[in-house]
Amino acid sequence: MLKRWTTHLAGVLAAIITVSSSLSVAQTSTMQLYPLQTVAVTSEQFLTGSKDGKPAVIAGELRIPAIAAERVPAVVIVHGGVGVGDHEDNWAREFNKMGIAAFILDSFTGRNVSDTRANLTQISSFATLGDSYRALELLSKHPRIDPLKIAIIGFSRGAFASLYASSRRFQTLSGPTGMEFAAYIAFYTPCGTTYIDDENVSDKPIRLFHGTLDDWVSVDACRQYVSRLQKGGKDVTLTEYADAYHRFDDLELQTKIFLPQGQTFRNCMLTESPIGKLLNQKTGLPFTLSDPCLERGVTAVLNTNAQVESMRAVKEFLARTFSSN
Repeated sequence: MLKRWTTHLAGVLAAIITVSSSLSVAQTSTMQLYPLQTVAVTSEQFLTGSKDGKPAVIAGELRIPAIAAERVPAVVIVHGGVGVGDHEDNWAREFNKMGIAAFILDSFTGRNVSDTRANLTQISSFATLGDSYRALELLSKHPRIDPLKIAIIGFSRGAFASLYASSRRFQTLSGPTGMEFAAYIAFYTPCGTTYIDDENVSDKPIRLFHGTLDDWVSVDACRQYVSRLQKGGKDVTLTEYADAYHRFDDLELQTKIFLPQGQTFRNCMLTESPIGKLLNQKTGLPFTLSDPCLERGVTAVLNTNAQVESMRAVKEFLARTFSSN
């Protein structure tokens, strides 16, 4: 079971805890715990470049595979609304088996948040996006990580971070100077907001994965956004899985669950206008988390075929991407 780390951060801002963890009979990884200095921002603060965010200390766990290479590629793993758990642990193990380091980012525990599924007011997705940039900055300076081979993968609210980290505008607002991710991977992504200049994204490859039955996050919104990016010549694709719901890749969700209080933006289409202000496209009114378009009642369950196929696709994609850099 993956441990929560940030409850022990007090007094260890410069500490690195290194232990060994068995991944299999034949392979181990080195695990290192890193605190990250970051901020908690609202969407408006992030979008306007405000420096008034509340300081926060979060953490991430770096797992470096036990291989001979001096420097290895890495993937930042960004969790969804239920926080870090076995789901992120499973992906980290698969990356380590490939000889790729995994950095599991925990945006919740250091902020005293455990679960946002029924209450989205606790933390902005833009705060997690900023956290992802801080993880990139840390890894790019690590002596065992190849700074040109750091990708990001996110799930649900974490997919917001992993997709929109590609935005040139957001990189300028919050990203580390002179560096960016080598690839952007997003599972069941919230794509329902049109941001100013959101077609100006990285030339690095972007890959989205989504279930067609997802009643939590609209796949149609991602179809529209991907189409706009493709028309602009960007290297982006959306892979859809028939009969798959939200968290279709989560091996722990063997039985379908329905969360009656789970909040969803599935019927919200928003536009940023002017800078930092979000409007409901249908009503033209300012959007808040009390907007009628925000509904409740969502489903999540494993789809074995989609899980196997998406895992294979991601691993093949990363192997090609890292070998070409």
